[in-house]
Amino acid sequence: MTNPPSYPTGPTPYPTAPPPYPTAPPTDPTGHPYHRLDRTTGRHRWWRPLTGTVLLAFAYVVILLVLLALSYGLGTALGAPELPDGGADLGPLGNTAMDLVSIAIALPLVLLATLWPARRPVGTVTSVTGRLRTGWLGRCLLAGLLPILLLTVTAFLLPDDSGDTGAWVGWRSFLTALAVLAVLVPLQAAAEEYVFRGWLLQAAGAFVRSPWFAVIPQAVLFAAAHGWGTRWGFLGLLVNGLVAGLLTIRTGGLEAAIALHVLNNLLAFGASAAVVDGLSSDETAADAPWSLALTAIVTDLLYAAIVLWFARRHKPQRLSVPTPPAPPAPCADPARTA
Repeated sequence: MTNPPSYPTGPTPYPTAPPPYPTAPPTDPTGHPYHRLDRTTGRHRWWRPLTGTVLLAFAYVVILLVLLALSYGLGTALGAPELPDGGADLGPLGNTAMDLVSIAIALPLVLLATLWPARRPVGTVTSVTGRLRTGWLGRCLLAGLLPILLLTVTAFLLPDDSGDTGAWVGWRSFLTALAVLAVLVPLQAAAEEYVFRGWLLQAAGAFVRSPWFAVIPQAVLFAAAHGWGTRWGFLGLLVNGLVAGLLTIRTGGLEAAIALHVLNNLLAFGASAAVVDGLSSDETAADAPWSLALTAIVTDLLYAAIVLWFARRHKPQRLSVPTPPAPPAPCADPARTA
């Protein structure tokens, strides 16, 4: 007699539950304002903004020393006299050009720091769209014409304490200087905006949500970078940094700040180029008397009002484009893997 077949005893074994879905990478479901763009990629770490700031400052100092050495070599080859600080005297226009270039070199360094260690696209330091919005930049330049015109007229009417208005430099020298300034001043002004309203504003915004807490540090550093002249001069630069920073966040990019900076500097350098030895002056906006500093503050506020009015009409993009959530990875079928 054959024995009956045996069956397993105990609980019936069932296939184990499938493994959980892999965790999707951090996404951006709502979009971020300009000062929080470091948070859009999901790669933010607390040390990235700090490391980038240190490396940016170190690289700038090194390249600046190389540039000064090159200018000294050029001046020596041309037989130029030596300045009190040891550099070569290339003349008022040549020295001004070197000063502008020495600031403009910070622009590519900011872009490199955005790539690494920030590890995000370089366009994110320009605007929430990832690019320079040339149409909006043109509107901001248009918005600045009236305030800059009022600043020019007011500065011309203000009394000069020195009593020396300077001698006209002549059309040939003036137009030559304007040609050089038209090329270098936008680069210099943009570089300052990319450093202060770009990198530093976003570095602070990586840790704080409030626009004010992100704007104030860069405004203070911007005013301090021009040196200590008068209290009114420092206040004027501080207000300029605050206005430019808030406009950057409100409009979603650097275009409004760049436009104001370019127009201000073209006016300042152009006025200096119009008189003999005007470009040789070492005075900056930090040295402005109370009347000129107050006029500059009113100019900045008027410019901000016009830009915000334009923004209500043309509605530039203020937030980054939301990132759609990543689809979950397909789960393995237990029946097929059994």
